[in-house]
Amino acid sequence: MSHQNAGEDNLAAMTDAWSAMTRGFLRTATAANRAAVSAMLPSTDESNGAEVDQIAPSIPSIDYSDLDWQFDRTVDDPDHITVGDTVTFEKALTDEDIRAFAAVSGDTNRLHLDEEFASETRFGERIVHGTLVSGLISAALARLPGLTIYLSQDLEFSGPVGIGDRVSARVEVVESLGNDQYRLETLVRDEDDDTTVINGEAVVLIDDLPAE
Repeated sequence: MSHQNAGEDNLAAMTDAWSAMTRGFLRTATAANRAAVSAMLPSTDESNGAEVDQIAPSIPSIDYSDLDWQFDRTVDDPDHITVGDTVTFEKALTDEDIRAFAAVSGDTNRLHLDEEFASETRFGERIVHGTLVSGLISAALARLPGLTIYLSQDLEFSGPVGIGDRVSARVEVVESLGNDQYRLETLVRDEDDDTTVINGEAVVLIDDLPAE
């Protein structure tokens, strides 16, 4: 059996296993967005299930963070959110992230998983799932003060992200819509290539945090 055929058989077996595990899990675009965030959760020690590389919650609406993640925001009180406020979230998108997202979402496109296959495409190499890249926007929005609820998102993809590239998502409040709703400009950059890869807009509702 040729190396290529063996690789295709292995990929097919992996795809079947992932499909069986995730069948019926993702039904909507909202669920896909959750999958992107799931792929960015801190890793665990499989030997005992212990969480590793975690730091304490940095803000009340965030459960855990990872030592490699970075974020910055200009406002800390939901009552003080105004036009011009920003949040930036940054992390590297690793091979582990890509394979975790493929497993959770069921998107086992060989462009993201098979180096030999991807080398023959217009990109010349494997690239990160677009939905995983855009998931960093959700990570940035989650770091607004208060409890952020997605209402809508428009995206335009302008370039690929390579495996291992460090990516930043920046959201900026551009309009207060009333009733605690805001329109935001959303921008994702590949910091390694110094390029913008996603432009868009989102509308969110900032709810009160549940009482402790």
